[in-house]
Amino acid sequence: MTPRAIDTGLAEAARLLAWLASPDARIAIAAFGDEVAAALAGGGRILSCGNGGSMCDAMHFAEELSGRFRQDRPALPAQAISDPAHLTCVANDWSFEHVFARGVEAWGRKGDVLVAFSTSGRSPNVIAAAKAARARGMTVLGLLGKDGGPLKELCSRSIVVPAQTSDRIQEIHIKVVHLTIELVERRLFPGNYADEEARSIA
Repeated sequence: MTPRAIDTGLAEAARLLAWLASPDARIAIAAFGDEVAAALAGGGRILSCGNGGSMCDAMHFAEELSGRFRQDRPALPAQAISDPAHLTCVANDWSFEHVFARGVEAWGRKGDVLVAFSTSGRSPNVIAAAKAARARGMTVLGLLGKDGGPLKELCSRSIVVPAQTSDRIQEIHIKVVHLTIELVERRLFPGNYADEEARSIA
């Protein structure tokens, strides 16, 4: 007999996947892809940040842009604010609330994009990073959860996953990450998807 927790978890995951396939969510994902691709095409850089599992998602997002997603193509300028030396230096000399904002101040420029991950929308250090990014003329994209928190108001665009637990929210965030990267590649490197497009026409 399947434990009830498994049934409950899978049912909630299925509900959120259905939400992700809704017209509003699909439009939001497309807008994320447009924002990131436009920044990169214009010579901008992508920064990302988050805490705990959200930092892992921020790193995942950056490494598949700077590294490789599906096929070979030029590296794209993206980095997560995750260097332990930077984080511990800033936390020790100022406070943990400033660890991401200092990274934005160091590496962000007008025309760049900050992708802010927070399952609650209430992480003080991510909020500080968003404020620093806005002050520098950057676009702020939010991958959030619950009600979006105060971070939502600082984002140019946000996707707020309608769930209450970090695990379910992060499962949707990583799907948005992969879809966004694919949209970026399709826009900037259409040749990588030429065979697939030809098959779909045939």
